[in-house]
Amino acid sequence: SVLLGPDGWQKGRHPELVDWLSAMHRRGALLCSACSGLFLLAETGLFDGVDATVHFGYAQAFHNAFPKVTIHPERVLVVSGKREELITSGASMTWHDLVLYLIARHAGATAAQTVARYFALQWHQDGLAPYIVFEGRNDHGDVAIQAAQDWIATHFSVANPLEEMVRRAGLAERTFKRRFTGATGLSPISYVQRLRIEDAKRRLERTESPVDEIAWQVGYEDPAFFRRLFKRVTGLTPGAYRRRFMIPDYARPQRKE
Repeated sequence: SVLLGPDGWQKGRHPELVDWLSAMHRRGALLCSACSGLFLLAETGLFDGVDATVHFGYAQAFHNAFPKVTIHPERVLVVSGKREELITSGASMTWHDLVLYLIARHAGATAAQTVARYFALQWHQDGLAPYIVFEGRNDHGDVAIQAAQDWIATHFSVANPLEEMVRRAGLAERTFKRRFTGATGLSPISYVQRLRIEDAKRRLERTESPVDEIAWQVGYEDPAFFRRLFKRVTGLTPGAYRRRFMIPDYARPQRKE
């Protein structure tokens, strides 16, 4: 991984290293990145036009710096290149997947499974969608849409939120939808759904409220629809998400009698 400063990634700081990486690739080496390491590897130009992954927290910054690279921040591991020699892993701890992949590739599946058991390493088989925290884009400069985003951030659970956003924006509904989608990359309804699911995730992590109650709290009267939507967005059912992310009993502070 590499650390990005407040100004983001600055290209051209390590030309000797970039040249060395390119030379090693020409000699047949695999180029692998963990988390944000792709920023450095991408300077070689070898990832232009191929699929890769990077930490989802850096996805927008990476796209801005290297728009020719197709990134999939929701994916754990991406293997690309004509020789399958360009290998990227996503968010921080997916180095587990990268290491186990390399062991399996060079020493066999049995060796990878043995290492995984011995060191308690894990494959992130559900992908990274459950880990991604939704943050709507707000760098678009559309004042009317930004005002709608600010309002819906704390009112996403109300009934008919789209109608209220249109009313507050003072735009025709069709115009509002077009501008909202252009500014944020999501339709207004999809944006509201992501906000609701994000709030539901926090409630599942931090409370013991029943799933049906949480569905109602975030704005859904139909719990079955909520469960389907939750699974579509996160890749997990609400119950599986709760089991994955709620602090386990053995890690909770012990109450003093």
